[in-house]
Amino acid sequence: MNPFILSLRQIRYENRAFWRNPPAAFFTVVFPLIFLMIFNVLFGNEEFEVPGGTTTTSTFYVPAIVAFSVISACFTNLAMGVSMARDRGLLKRARSTPLPTWGYLGGRVMHAMLVAFLLVGVVSVMGVTLYGVDIPTNTLPAFLIAVGVGAATFSMLGLALTSIIPNADASPAIVNGVILPLLFISDIFIPMEDAPTWITTAADVFPIRHFSIALRTAFNPFETGAGFEWGHLAVTAAWGLAGLA
Repeated sequence: MNPFILSLRQIRYENRAFWRNPPAAFFTVVFPLIFLMIFNVLFGNEEFEVPGGTTTTSTFYVPAIVAFSVISACFTNLAMGVSMARDRGLLKRARSTPLPTWGYLGGRVMHAMLVAFLLVGVVSVMGVTLYGVDIPTNTLPAFLIAVGVGAATFSMLGLALTSIIPNADASPAIVNGVILPLLFISDIFIPMEDAPTWITTAADVFPIRHFSIALRTAFNPFETGAGFEWGHLAVTAAWGLAGLA
């Protein structure tokens, strides 16, 4: 059978398995929205300085939570899911079928990316509905491309991380231990304009901050250009290639 057809079937299977687990699907979708509401309640919808003018705090948090959603769907969920599938023997069973290894992993990655784009839409709609955030239409292509690059990159990094996860029980601790500190220093949960230089320097090494900046630029209502941050996207993509290798 054609391996590409098998890969498409794997995507369909992953999608069905995801939605047939309502608690997991529910919290995957709702968890980013909880963060969006919590941060807006804690910090209010006050004025916030962005390049080109002044907007509201929500305009910072919508792209920030979009970044968090993509990372959760493509890095956290994929690393934990593959680790658990490996412990249950599903990977060995998959290797004994006509489905090629790249088709199995590609199916999981494509499903994770589809979930990421779904979360991006949900978070954006909630930002518009609840907090009056305007989605800049002139930079929308840059925003979607940044989401795509980030989703692919963090999917590759999630798969790469499974190589150092010894078992399924250790996966939540290792995955969260890797990602949570970086989220706090990378302009996701807290604006880092006044942070010490050594923190921003450390954050610049990793892809999360670059991904966040690319999204924020594309979401900036005062952006007069196309909204592409090619340098930051290149750094993000380089990390993805490293994860793929």
